[in-house]
Amino acid sequence: MAINGVRPPQNPNSSLAYHTLSLAGLLFSETRSVSEGKTNKNVYKALIAAEYSGVKVELVPEFEMGVSNKTPEFIKMNPIGKVPVLQTPDGPVFESNAIARYVARSKADNPLYGSSLIDYAHVEQWIDFASLEVDVNLVNWFRPRIGRAVYLPPAEEATISALKRALDALNTHLASNTFLVGHSVTLADIVMTCNLYLGFTHLMPKKFTSEFPHVERYFWTMVNQPNFKKFLGEVKQTDATPAVAKKPAQPKEAAKPKKEEPKKEAPKPKPAPAEEEEEAPKPKPKNPLDLLPPSKMVLDDWKRLYSNTKTNFREVAIKGFWDMYDPEGYSLWFCDYKYNEENTVTFVTMNKVGGFLQRMDLARKYAFGKMLVTGSNPPYKVQGLWLFRGTEIPKFVLDECYDMELYEWRKADINDEAQKERVSQMIEEVEPFEGEPILDAKCFKSLNGQGCWGKYLVELMSCLNNTDITLSDDPSNSKNDAKKEAHGASSSSSGSMVVGVLLVIVVVILVSYFLYKLWQKKKREEQYARLLKLFEEDDELEVELGLRD
Repeated sequence: MAINGVRPPQNPNSSLAYHTLSLAGLLFSETRSVSEGKTNKNVYKALIAAEYSGVKVELVPEFEMGVSNKTPEFIKMNPIGKVPVLQTPDGPVFESNAIARYVARSKADNPLYGSSLIDYAHVEQWIDFASLEVDVNLVNWFRPRIGRAVYLPPAEEATISALKRALDALNTHLASNTFLVGHSVTLADIVMTCNLYLGFTHLMPKKFTSEFPHVERYFWTMVNQPNFKKFLGEVKQTDATPAVAKKPAQPKEAAKPKKEEPKKEAPKPKPAPAEEEEEAPKPKPKNPLDLLPPSKMVLDDWKRLYSNTKTNFREVAIKGFWDMYDPEGYSLWFCDYKYNEENTVTFVTMNKVGGFLQRMDLARKYAFGKMLVTGSNPPYKVQGLWLFRGTEIPKFVLDECYDMELYEWRKADINDEAQKERVSQMIEEVEPFEGEPILDAKCFKSLNGQGCWGKYLVELMSCLNNTDITLSDDPSNSKNDAKKEAHGASSSSSGSMVVGVLLVIVVVILVSYFLYKLWQKKKREEQYARLLKLFEEDDELEVELGLRD
């Protein structure tokens, strides 16, 4: 390529003669050397593909993101003003994968697409995998960390879980393959490596990637290929995942004085129109579990038995459970947390389990659960036992509670005495459990239609029923002396005071619960509004890092 502006000769094997690639902030000079501290993985895809294909691609000099991409000329090339954009003799192309494909296909019989039809299909397969399974999860992990989206720990945990699943699949494939397709570099390797570049350089330290040794070997092999190294330079793996950045508070605008508007006359009341017949509200669709055949096991009866048994637990509660259990109407499931090696901090591990149980509240009518945290030293094990209505885990639980995919689930076989005894021990919290002390045990057992406050109210009412309070005189006591009458009056007064105090406590609890729920709703609305505002902002850093095209 002639840097001085001389147009190169037409390539007879290619319909692509001369291209200019627009990108943010002049990340590359006209000689295509890497400028320190500025990288864009989406631009690398096209540049590396062009280098392998012998296609000439020139970068537009003096391109300024936020200015050049807002001009009418640029908007004609990409209506939403994103970069990169490839300008060709036949018209513009945007989206980085599409640009890389165009560059690769511009050369006839390009080995970047393999040597057969099945190679071509596999190249496209791995390009989609790199974008939908690897890149999406890396970006969703990175953006909240740098303050470009609302940081939610449970959402990050689910994102990392999905990323590890993708990297595990990639690691398995690379265990017996040097490259993704065939025995040489293809476009799939270029796209995959450029997407992994963000993870290795900004998110995934050695401690994280060591779980996937074949992915590590593959990445370092690729970035040290001459055509990669020409643009990527010396790649260094990050030492740690970046801390969560707090978005700086924006200064509030000074309140503008309101203009006094002339008072409008109150509109005259219009005659009330004839009441229209309101449509009858449509009945809510029933949960599929409510349509199952009746079971001899009543879940609330078991929960009450569990809660009320204080002594002889094995003889009373455990025996009662197996007497009630209906394998045709209910099923038992063991669960084991997939990432126990992360459970190094006690309170974080306990909070993780507590959050899971809170999010399982949608299933309280159909489930009972027991979660155990075991171990004397970190990392701690998290494992559980769940009783679900039906013979399988309810679909709505799998769909709506994202914690489910963080655990390995296996159905308990009660015909196996060892598994049956394990169920009993987990319910009873037998310690040590499987040779390990129990650090914490949590039970999911809210009664149907009754939350934690309902439980407290039931206990208060029970307390009232068991209180011996004299509210009226017995006729047989009419002959008692004045001393006994005074004592009876005193007892009645004390009883009334106890009732009053208990009623005040109940009112305070209900009001506190209502205010707490109101606060939660307001907080969710504020987070949602902040999230929308973040999406509306023009994010130049995302373009520099190649988080979006």
